[in-house]
Amino acid sequence: MGRNTRKRRTPMATKAIAASAALALGGGGLIWANFYASAHESNDSAWNQTKAADAQVATISCPDVGQKLTSVPRGARSGVYTELANLDKQITEAYTRLASTRQAQANDANFVQNAIVSPLKDKRTATLDRIRVSIQRAGGSVSNSLSQLAACTTQTATPQTNAGEADGQQQDGGQASASPGQDGGQQQDGGQQQGDGQNDGQQQGNGGQAGNGPVAADFVDITQVQGNAQLGVGANGLKANGNSGSRGSFTTRCGTNGNDNHNTDNVIVAPGVTNGAHHLHDYVGNQNNDAFASDQELAGAGTSCQNQGDKSSYFWPVLRLQDGSQDFDQNNDGGGKEGNVGKILQPAQAQLKFVGNKRGNVVAMPTALRIITGDAKSFVNGLGNANVNWSCTGFENKVQLEDKYPICPEGSQVVRTTNFQSCWDGQNIDSANHRTHVAFVQADGTCANGFKAIPQLQVRLVYDVPAPKIENGQVVNPYAVDTFPEQLHKPVTDHNDFINFFSQNLMSKVVNCINTGRRCA
Repeated sequence: MGRNTRKRRTPMATKAIAASAALALGGGGLIWANFYASAHESNDSAWNQTKAADAQVATISCPDVGQKLTSVPRGARSGVYTELANLDKQITEAYTRLASTRQAQANDANFVQNAIVSPLKDKRTATLDRIRVSIQRAGGSVSNSLSQLAACTTQTATPQTNAGEADGQQQDGGQASASPGQDGGQQQDGGQQQGDGQNDGQQQGNGGQAGNGPVAADFVDITQVQGNAQLGVGANGLKANGNSGSRGSFTTRCGTNGNDNHNTDNVIVAPGVTNGAHHLHDYVGNQNNDAFASDQELAGAGTSCQNQGDKSSYFWPVLRLQDGSQDFDQNNDGGGKEGNVGKILQPAQAQLKFVGNKRGNVVAMPTALRIITGDAKSFVNGLGNANVNWSCTGFENKVQLEDKYPICPEGSQVVRTTNFQSCWDGQNIDSANHRTHVAFVQADGTCANGFKAIPQLQVRLVYDVPAPKIENGQVVNPYAVDTFPEQLHKPVTDHNDFINFFSQNLMSKVVNCINTGRRCA
């Protein structure tokens, strides 16, 4: 397999693109929401919590600074996005050191705190200060609480609560009902309720082909799960189409990435940063998407979609079979060097469908609208922005899993389904944290805060996956989505990305089909 090999631009060119990008973020200040209260705790307190847990430290948990940004001055965006990517890189390096020093940890109870966590805090403090300076130079203001996000803690693989309510954003769209617990970033957090077998699966490390997951407790035999799904119910618990409103649909056929268009960038979250995702993405639709792509380049790119009027970019983390095999990126950043190993699985099907709103008509999406759904860091962030559906063919109308990978019976395929946010603020194509410009519908199907209903993208990915086996508390030949290394390949970290580049004529057709109740393709 290959990857997107377009020539990388120089840093100066990158800055020019970032400066000219059409991101209507608005505002000149930096606004923070719901800080992690635990950031005030001392390092000694956090370390005592870890020792008291009587379980091996599994990963590093840090406050997600990017999720706290709701407004960044235009002149500061390039610098801020670069520094946010640096924070991710620092966590990756700290996790790598954590995973490679197990013997030293066994010999010295203070090793993790002294040799990993404290130095990481120092690096993050310096990075956060550069973010502050960048914002202030651009005329923005910074909360005094910024420095409180520097401290990280350790986390076991069996978190007891989740931080889902801490983020305070798009809670109506969360896939799970996140009960309030400890604030995010602490050892007991993680947004995932693990099964009783988790500790057994951890006794010999963190599982998986690269030693960083998944483990046996991340899987469940779907035939043993009590039915919990309803036909047509989306991530927000509502039917996408009711007996009123806009009941049509539009399906775009863009293939299954048979041309192996991959990279480990993320032009939405980390524009201009190579390997900003730290994991590999599948790309369908737009064929020119990497970290350095401008809106103009995306608009002029080729597309894998049958309808050439759809140059939108659809991308998601690859799914891999960890059966001892290697793939083209075994020795690459974002691949094997960061714990994403095994055979990359191409979807057998990739269904991309836009549906309507059950209360009324939808309006056209603006060109270059960016939507991220799900949270790639939800194992440590909590479930506040998680949006995950795992199932098997033949079971989709019965069982939808949030924090487990399904073990499907013979003849059944693994299914990943994602329902995107379908309310837009009517002004911005992106926001500083890439979330607040869009939202899920409310319980009654309406959009809150004056937001407008737009076509809802639904992505359904189907895979032929050999069923894993659980033997003596260990998982044999597991499969897993690519993740940031410290997220341990947890199923709850699945996510999906979309950038709209429908032509205006085709978007008008999409809206018309949906609003008039027709099924179009």
